[in-house]
Order: sequence, then C-alpha cells, then structure tokens
Amino acid sequence: MAVSSGTTDVFIGVAQHDVDAIEGLFQARLDNLEASGLDPKTYALANIAALIASDAAPASYVFQVEFALEVGVTPEEILGLLVALNPTVGNIRIVSAAAELAFALGIDLDEDLEDAEEE
Repeated sequence: MAVSSGTTDVFIGVAQHDVDAIEGLFQARLDNLEASGLDPKTYALANIAALIASDAAPASYVFQVEFALEVGVTPEEILGLLVALNPTVGNIRIVSAAAELAFALGIDLDEDLEDAEEE
C-alpha cells in the first residue's frame, strides 16, 4: 500500500518534533475538545481513561498527562481515575498504567522505591 506524500510528511514532521506538524495536531485536539461539549478537565480525564482502557503506548501518557495538568487536573484526580477504572479494566491494566502515569508525572519509581527500602 502506497502512503501519500502528505501523510508521510506529517509522520516525519511529528516524529522529528516539527513545530508546524505538532501545532496542527494540537489544533485538532482543541477543535475536538470544543466539539465534545465537555469542560477541559473532564475531557482530559476521559482521554487518560481511554488510554488506560486501551492499554496505550507509554509515550501517549506523557502528552495526555501534560495536557491534563495544564487544564487543572491534579495528580490526586489521576490517581482517583485509576481507582475508579479498576473494577472495569482490571488490575493488570491499572498496574501497567500506574507506571506510565507516574513517569508522566515525573515520579521516579526506582528512586522512590530505594527511599522506601532505606526507611
């Protein structure tokens, strides 16, 4: 299957952190937020929930968590989301997502584990 040059250009631009390509994706996100009718915090939490439910790639969490924090979602609300989703998606997905969310929040799991062992 041949990939069009426009599609190829977008993939290359995003992969190479091209500002114009990334801004285009960001504008699409803003348009989707507006079309959803949700407030930004609810929208952000819904997107993080979708990542957890779909067992998304680790890199996806960083962008979504950054957006969520920017619109006022707290780390405690993200933790609450894990608790709320556990009965629906199960422990395996929650444990997997917890590690990705911790990374996106800047929590060094190895360092925090070492600190806990020393206490």
